[in-house]
Amino acid sequence: MTQTASTKLSDIRREWHLIDLKGKIIGREATKIAQLLMGKSKPYFVRNMDCGDYVVLINSRLGKVTGSKVDQKEYQKYSGYPGGLKRIAYKRVLAEDPDRIIKEAVKGMLPKNKLRDSMLTRFFVYTNDAHPYQNKFKS
Repeated sequence: MTQTASTKLSDIRREWHLIDLKGKIIGREATKIAQLLMGKSKPYFVRNMDCGDYVVLINSRLGKVTGSKVDQKEYQKYSGYPGGLKRIAYKRVLAEDPDRIIKEAVKGMLPKNKLRDSMLTRFFVYTNDAHPYQNKFKS
């Protein structure tokens, strides 16, 4: 009887992916990015190791949202103190820091464990289409 070989660090091969958000829906692209960062499409994927790839996202300002999210969506954080709940409207976040929208969407779709931070270090977001990783992609 043969056993399945467990994945080792030496088995992991990281690739580079370039995603252009221009005209695309943010949530749908965030799910694809999260899967790339986790490495779920790889044959040697295991949940207890970081098997994912590098992802470079460009044109973060040009992504779209569906429905009435533009008017109703809010980002919130809580300091833990009474009266410490802060809410920021989607329109304001888009004007001030458009990269935050896609970063928070992807972060929410990654597993909530110790591997999430290492996965997010391989995710690079740029507001326009200029980025320093041109030589990383295969022609």
